[in-house]
Amino acid sequence: MPETMADLGPTTQAFIKTSRRITPEHAEEVRHLTVQVVDPAFQFIEGQSIGVVVPGPHPFGNAYHVRRYSIANARNIPLATGVEIDLLVRRCFYIDEVSGERYPGIASNYLCDANPGDALTISGPYLSPFKMPLDPSANLLMIGTGTGIAPFRAFAQLIYERRGDWNGQVRLFYGGRSGLDLMYTNDETTDLANYYDEKTFKAFRALGTRPLMTSSQALEQGLEGHAEEALRLIKDVNTYVFLSGLDKIAQVFDRVMAKQVGSVDAWTEIKQRMIEDGRWSELIYG
Repeated sequence: MPETMADLGPTTQAFIKTSRRITPEHAEEVRHLTVQVVDPAFQFIEGQSIGVVVPGPHPFGNAYHVRRYSIANARNIPLATGVEIDLLVRRCFYIDEVSGERYPGIASNYLCDANPGDALTISGPYLSPFKMPLDPSANLLMIGTGTGIAPFRAFAQLIYERRGDWNGQVRLFYGGRSGLDLMYTNDETTDLANYYDEKTFKAFRALGTRPLMTSSQALEQGLEGHAEEALRLIKDVNTYVFLSGLDKIAQVFDRVMAKQVGSVDAWTEIKQRMIEDGRWSELIYG
């Protein structure tokens, strides 16, 4: 972790413009934050991330703590007041393996507790493995869990609101333990519903059906029901695959598709060909 501001590299000043909870009170807290970057020269592209700098002191004596978050909106025209970026933040906690005590995640709780008007120091933007194809006839197959949906929200804004000429097929598979933790697709905040009228867009929400089912397990269950359509798109040489979320998501997708094509070896060959063609991207975190 960085010890001084110089160790952080270039940073930019920003402030919290809005913060709203997008999950019900009895579900895990996820907030949508709009951050106003003061410097109008700050630029980003869809799929990139920023670093949020949390001042210390922190455990182990760190002066600063930095956590990266994917930008959840399409680029916008800089205004005199700066540039706006959207973040999806889940309030996280972790359990100490030795003591068994529960501790709050430093960056997520810092952001979830922040109020409109609070100052923020950010770094980046950082390069991303996600690159939007330029061809508007390209098909996009997006698979995500949790706040991994953030870059997909930015992609949808770009192709349907900013460009408006996209005619390739767009498919989003998103897993959650229940309907309550499906960000932007629940009854309270139907953000992605803005695109349901688009002829090329279709979202598949995979809900957990058993107690204690994880979002990855729910996603696997949902994918199995639509594996044939996913494979149909994958066989098209103009399809790009994007995976975003916890590390298990890649294992889940590999398992479902290997079953669909008949063997692990057959799926590995198909996947490797897409990687070599630059049509496969992953943004996986632990």
